[in-house]
Formats: sequence, C-alpha cells, structure tokens
Amino acid sequence: MKDRIGLFGGTFDPIHNGHIRAAEEVQRAFGLGRVLFVPSHLPPHKQGGPGASPADRLRMVELACEGHPGFVASPIEVEAGGRSYSFLTLARIRELYSEAEVFFILGVDAFLEIGTWRERERVLAECRFIVTGRPGFELEAATSVLGGRLRTDILRIADRGPVDEDLLARARVFLLPIGALDVSSTDVRERLRKGLSLAGLVPSSVEAYIREHQLYLDRRGP
Repeated sequence: MKDRIGLFGGTFDPIHNGHIRAAEEVQRAFGLGRVLFVPSHLPPHKQGGPGASPADRLRMVELACEGHPGFVASPIEVEAGGRSYSFLTLARIRELYSEAEVFFILGVDAFLEIGTWRERERVLAECRFIVTGRPGFELEAATSVLGGRLRTDILRIADRGPVDEDLLARARVFLLPIGALDVSSTDVRERLRKGLSLAGLVPSSVEAYIREHQLYLDRRGP
C-alpha cells in the first residue's frame, strides 16, 4: 500500500484546536502517515491580508504540530510567496512525495467554494478529497457542489473509518463527520482584541507565541 499523505492548507490565522482535532480524526480514519499543514502566503479567496505575517503563521503551525506524530508544518507556500493556489501547491507536493497517495483535507465550508478555484478540475483529478464537518454547515451540502460525473464520486464515511483500499476505490471525494470543535480563527482574534482567555481554543504554545509577539491586537484580519 502506498504511503498516504494529507495536505491540509489554510490561512491558519491563527491555527487553533479545531484544526488539530480535524487533522487527528482524518489521520486516524484514513491511516495517514503524515499530515502536512500548509499555511498560505497570501490566500487567493479572501479580501485583504491575513492578520499575522506568513512567518508568524508558519511558526504557530510548527508549534501546534509539536507532540503530534505525523503532523508536519510545511513552508512550501510561505517560501513560494505570492498568491497561494492549490493546483501549484499540489504539483510541488507531488514532486516531493512522488510515491505517496495525496489526500486534500478541507472543511465543508471551504469545499463549498471549490467552484472559484483555479484549475479545480485538475486538482480533483489528481488527488482525493476528504471533506470534514464544521459547526454551522451541513456536511451533505458538499454533494451539491460538483456536477456531472464527479457528483457520483462522493461518498460519506458513516463511522469515521478506518478507510481501506476497497472503500477508497469507490470515490474521489469523501465526507467525514467529525467531533468538530466550535471555534474559528475569527473567534480567536476577537477574543484577543477583547482581552479574553484563549483556554481550550488554541494550543498553549501557540497562545504563548501570540502573546509574546502581541499579535492581532492592533489590526483586523479578514
């Protein structure tokens, strides 16, 4: 069986425990050897820039990955600079891990916007997608996003895995219900501006970094 790698991209502004929980459940269900967390340099689908610099967001992801076997912070988009497009990132990941099977991990809220992606058909053809639940979004809404043949290539995972080769052969997009935490990066930034506690929302090492560097206090992120 090929090594399985999860590609988990996002702004991570900042990374929070909801991201970690989702990655843990996906890793367990799909038997992923590695989950690559890929902070974007400049997200193409958001107005304005992130609240923290690419270097700060990458460092927070590195801290959050510590102590989680198989979790890896990837600098690939931060080092590339410019707008971070998924098809370019996927091509670079395939060069680095040419023998691995790549799974694109994202929340259902992000998957609902896949129609705006550049080269989306190419990305969908080159890797499988794992779409996770998010509070406030119906996971089944993902089934209405794709048209044509791809609509029949969506499969809901009923019991959170484990997903074997036979099940993988049945679809290209997998809907995975998870025990999602009701937290968002926007919530974290707002709590920081209000001077409220972040207990249980972000890893303690990430909170310490945010406070040490006084992030998100003077400007508003997207």
